Amino acid sequence: MKTNSSAKKRFKLTATGKIKRKHAYLRHILTKKSKDQKRRLGHSTLVSKADEGLVKRMLTIGK
Repeated sequence: MKTNSSAKKRFKLTATGKIKRKHAYLRHILTKKSKDQKRRLGHSTLVSKADEGLVKRMLTIGK
């Protein structure tokens, strides 16, 4: 099975096997967003448990 090309650019695996992602909404229209919001969006976070299976399937991790 092929790895989804867009997914491999967007997600990384942590050492414990969780999937890391970046936040959305930080590309344009930044003038109306507060400094705090932009700072929070700059940090990465983990993929939710509900979406983990879908992402793993796109990355062909596991079964």
